[in-house]
Amino acid sequence: MITAGIDCGARTVKALVLQDGTVLGKGAALTGFDQQAAITQAFQSALQQASLGHSQIQHITATGIGHNAVSFAQSQITEVSADAKAAVFLFPTARTVLDVGAEEGRAIRCEADGRVKDFAVNEKCAAGAGTFIETMARTLEIKLEEAGALSLKATKVIPMNAQCAVFAESEVVSLIHSGVAKEEIIRAVHESMADRIGAMARRVGIEREVVLVGGVGRDQGFIRSLSEELGFALLVPEDPEYAGALGAALMAAERAQGG
Repeated sequence: MITAGIDCGARTVKALVLQDGTVLGKGAALTGFDQQAAITQAFQSALQQASLGHSQIQHITATGIGHNAVSFAQSQITEVSADAKAAVFLFPTARTVLDVGAEEGRAIRCEADGRVKDFAVNEKCAAGAGTFIETMARTLEIKLEEAGALSLKATKVIPMNAQCAVFAESEVVSLIHSGVAKEEIIRAVHESMADRIGAMARRVGIEREVVLVGGVGRDQGFIRSLSEELGFALLVPEDPEYAGALGAALMAAERAQGG
């Protein structure tokens, strides 16, 4: 059975084509101002990689903040449920999922079959999401993709007191003017984020193993900071930003079979 999942996020649209548990193709596009164009581009990229046509997909499930814009999807699933489905599929021992994307962070506890037991969402402040790192990287005049490697070079931790992204940016400027090294500042940014995500995870209740998904899962500096905050290593999939799309494709397969 061939199914597809489309995760229409605030920053990017991700599409994934799945056949009996095997990923055949993936595609992504920046959401931008034309959401429909981004959805089409991401889905067509995934189909092209899979060497398939739209008519060969038996069921399509949409998720993400823009799931209603996926007009050709036969069903929908919440981001929380999609994350949980993907996590236990990739890591059968997983019981907690932390999803840190561009605009929000989520902490989820789930059953062995991927059903959600409890969850919490940090959606009111950018200080707990990828936008926070992006803003601070811009302030430091470094590329976003360089932030993780630079953070790993830091030999000490500089405390960041501001709990708001706006005030934190002012604090970063002050640190720059004080001559603090860029690697120490970006590590402080990661530590601040890790503290927020860790606190949210504890509110939900942490059950091992813990999986980190979302685009920030590609930031090695943040992974280190969050691992140290929690006190143990995290499980991170190869393509953490596609977890939502994978979970949606897995749900599509269940629904196509009448589940």
